[in-house]
Amino acid sequence: MSSVRIGIIGLGYVGLPLAVEFAKKYPVVGFDIKQDRVDELKQAYDATLEISSEHLSSVLCKNYNGTQCLYITSSSSELAAANYYIVTVPTPTDKNNRPVLMPLLKASETIGRVLKPGDIVIYESTVYPGATEEDCVPVLERISGLTFNKDFFVGYSPERINPGDKEHTVTKIKKVTSGSTPEAATKVDDLYRSIITAGTHLASSIKVAEAAKVIENSQRDINIAFVNELAMIFNRMGIDTHEVLAAAGTKWNFLPFKPGLVGGHCIGVDPYYLAQKAQEYGYHPEIILAGRRLNDNMGKYVASEVVKLMIARDHKVKGAKILMLGITFKENCPDIRNTKVVDIVQELKQYGAEVEIYDPWASPEEVMKEYKLECLPALNGNHYEAVILAVAHDQFKTLDIRALGASETYVVYDIKGVLPPEDVDGRL
Repeated sequence: MSSVRIGIIGLGYVGLPLAVEFAKKYPVVGFDIKQDRVDELKQAYDATLEISSEHLSSVLCKNYNGTQCLYITSSSSELAAANYYIVTVPTPTDKNNRPVLMPLLKASETIGRVLKPGDIVIYESTVYPGATEEDCVPVLERISGLTFNKDFFVGYSPERINPGDKEHTVTKIKKVTSGSTPEAATKVDDLYRSIITAGTHLASSIKVAEAAKVIENSQRDINIAFVNELAMIFNRMGIDTHEVLAAAGTKWNFLPFKPGLVGGHCIGVDPYYLAQKAQEYGYHPEIILAGRRLNDNMGKYVASEVVKLMIARDHKVKGAKILMLGITFKENCPDIRNTKVVDIVQELKQYGAEVEIYDPWASPEEVMKEYKLECLPALNGNHYEAVILAVAHDQFKTLDIRALGASETYVVYDIKGVLPPEDVDGRL
């Protein structure tokens, strides 16, 4: 595959690790529309913390010269050097939980302007079955003037990046691949197989690969919704849910899911893509949307549980100071996309509480920009009527939680179930 030249569109949590690995074997042009992101990457700094500065600097090159390295740019015209294009842009939902394909379609337009006969465009962004060929391909054809499956070809290989996970990195996770023709599918599979040490799975069609992606996270979403519902039931019974799960987990085939908030760019989003397509075919999905509704309401549930505990201890909720430990969507990761911790904060504010947020991993500037919420730069000696451990960052596991209380009767609520039971007053 000596003639392979790769262009990667979108250098976030998915695109950058992929670009770095491909750059060890091929010439790679990494493109992103965010100039500040491009500037920081050129200085070998990755704000997502997925790639170390040492690792990034080892593959960077200042100019595209056709050798194996990573050239980063915000100029879309420089993508013309590639003959394989990989799209790794976000695919979020709007406020009504409808799929937002605009980033994907804009990326397709960008590629269409430089697309050449013989090129292959591969999509990694999460979509519903059919989106690649029905939504993206027409854009490529319209902008480029080329004909699909005659002049250019497409593939789909769903991303499987787990932000913050330093063990299951991009090359160590088996990759699903597919292509618009058997020949294109083989080329796409060969390309990924050249860097993915865990191997690949060549799907029979692009739609099969697309469907596989959305059900991966829909399955997790439904299972988490189940244990979240169990937590609500067992909390009413006065039974510790985590002890129940530990006991049930002694059976060899019991699935080890835990209750919690379901946010982020995948699990809390992907089921809506599948549901949208199902409804277009006249089927209203019951279990998928029921799981989404339950998980989307967990923030309100946690807030109400904390308020109940405070009232039971004669704390006045209105005006009470409450500390939220963590705002990112998962532990030991700076990613704040679609974090459901925000739902707890907003609900507590509805009760009139004064909520302060501390997260050593999150960027205060990004939190303010995205959610209009302030983050403490550090714990400042304040004391609180309640403390909620929302994210299991390593720094919080050794924190003296009891030293943060304004009184002996203050409330500690552990969403993640990582603190010693004797130190908490409530948990999922």
